[in-house]
Parts: sequence; structure tokens; C-alpha cells
Amino acid sequence: MDDGQIIERLAAIAHTTRLRVFRILVQEGPEGLASGEIARRLAIPATTMSTHLTVLARSGLIAARRDSRLVYYALAPEAVRALFDALVSDCCYGKPELCSPLMAVAKKTSAPKSKTARR
Repeated sequence: MDDGQIIERLAAIAHTTRLRVFRILVQEGPEGLASGEIARRLAIPATTMSTHLTVLARSGLIAARRDSRLVYYALAPEAVRALFDALVSDCCYGKPELCSPLMAVAKKTSAPKSKTARR
């Protein structure tokens, strides 16, 4: 991943609303949520939410899928993983074993959680 892609992805989540959307989609998992539901949860007008979702989708961190009249958004886990890998690829002067605590935390926190456990 080149620096431009890294900057674009970080910039996409460097906004309070978009970061909140990103976190919601991380929690929701692969099914994602309809754009209207995301807007409702965050109490943001649909047109404003559409703009934020477009920025996140353009960065590649989330993906959209249409189901009839609804557009669902979900996390793009491979893009998120690629961003994280790019950020830590040169960790500790090429001694990745020194970064193992960081990588262990990332793996632990990225493990999917059961939806039933949250409700």
C-alpha cells in the first residue's frame, strides 16, 4: 500500500462522525447495516450520513451492497488489515518479533464477537 492510500484511509476515519460509523460497522460484522439505520443510530440526517458513507467507501474501508431499495454498508476487513499491516510493516527496525505484543492486541481486538453476547 502506498503512502497516498494510507493517508486516504486514515483521513477517512479522522472525523468524529466517520469514526463512529466505522466503529459501528466493526461491531456489526459482515452483514453490515442499512444506511438509514446508521443515520438513525447516530441521529444524523440521511443526506449528511450519505456523504460520510461515501468518503469511507471511497477509501475502501467499507463496502456497499444494494438490496432492493436499501443500501447496506459493511466493514471491508481486508482493507482494514492492509492498513494496519502497512502502518506496522517496518516496526522495530525490521525486527517484527519486537512488535508481537502490538500484533497480539490487534488480533485479540479484531476477533469477531458474537452478536448474541452483545444483546
